[in-house]
Amino acid sequence: MAPRMAPRITPRPTAPTGSPARWTTLHERFGPRRNNFDLIRLGLAATVGVAHGIVIRTGDQPTFGISTLGDYALDGFFILSGFLVTRSWVTLNDFWRYAWHRFLRIMPAFWVCLLVLAFVVAPIALLLEGRPLSELFTSPDSGPRFVLVNAGLMIFTYGIASIFANNPEPLVVDGSLWTLILEAGCYVVLAVLGVLGLLRRRRWVVPALAVTLWAMATLYDLGVPVGIGDTTLRMLMLFMIGASFYLYAHRVPLNAWFALAAAVVFLASAGLLENYRMVGAVPLAYVLIYLAAGLPRNLRLKVDLSYGVYIYHYPLQQLLMLTVLATLPTPAFVTVSLVLVIPLALASWYGIERRALRRKNATLPRWLPGAGDRSAGV
Repeated sequence: MAPRMAPRITPRPTAPTGSPARWTTLHERFGPRRNNFDLIRLGLAATVGVAHGIVIRTGDQPTFGISTLGDYALDGFFILSGFLVTRSWVTLNDFWRYAWHRFLRIMPAFWVCLLVLAFVVAPIALLLEGRPLSELFTSPDSGPRFVLVNAGLMIFTYGIASIFANNPEPLVVDGSLWTLILEAGCYVVLAVLGVLGLLRRRRWVVPALAVTLWAMATLYDLGVPVGIGDTTLRMLMLFMIGASFYLYAHRVPLNAWFALAAAVVFLASAGLLENYRMVGAVPLAYVLIYLAAGLPRNLRLKVDLSYGVYIYHYPLQQLLMLTVLATLPTPAFVTVSLVLVIPLALASWYGIERRALRRKNATLPRWLPGAGDRSAGV
């Protein structure tokens, strides 16, 4: 009897005549080169850019329902990251290779961003504000200090030479960077689970952890101390929800009607609940996963601009507030800023990110254990 082909890279199966119909699963529909993940992540990054553009232009945080627009987009990022990074671990099944991949995805572009902020954005801002460039080095919050204290990914200071002091969002050079340490923290938690073998032999631990984090977040909302901050709870919970979707992809049905129902639940929870995640987090995850893997057509981008758009839109918008473009109506201001950030994102992708990612499957650096191993991964 001929062996059965792997279902995840085959077209949607159809039930033979006379046999009971079944749902097509996420495992069957998802393919590493056949999905919309890059497009959706770019859309989420642009949504964060819209939210930041409005608050930078007006000082008011845009909301949808009770939560902010940026929160929804950020939640979506962590859900999709949980799915994709779990796939990375399961594919690699090696701690050092996994750590090397995660390092290359975040750190090189992040370090270059810090340098650009300190020695390109800050000098331009000083000139536009009519201040001497020497303040970049003589101020207590100098450019070199900004780079050094933030180089470990934890953002300890957001200001450089007191630039943007008169903007609606004063003194903050890049308000997007604070989430990166939380993303890295989720990578570490996943690595611990992987090293313990829980991503292969006891996968149920991951959704159980997501439920535990959900319960802790509920207690936090009720005023009960749980020993961990609300933001950390939220991001880790969402990441584990995304991870659970990957680990149980063979049991997750992908159906347009289910996605529509999930969207209704998500929108209702967003409009009615102070913390929509208590009801709407899993429905939001289902909608995003369906859009990423369940649509009949997929648009896989040749470039991944989501990271560049995410880390560079904020400082660009702050700079634009020092120019005549600050007089534009808010929708025009936001639109112009998102158009202008595309060249920066392209430069980040082609100049830094893609070059770094080409090193993923090369021999590991000598200072890492297992440096002689050369294996393929994601």
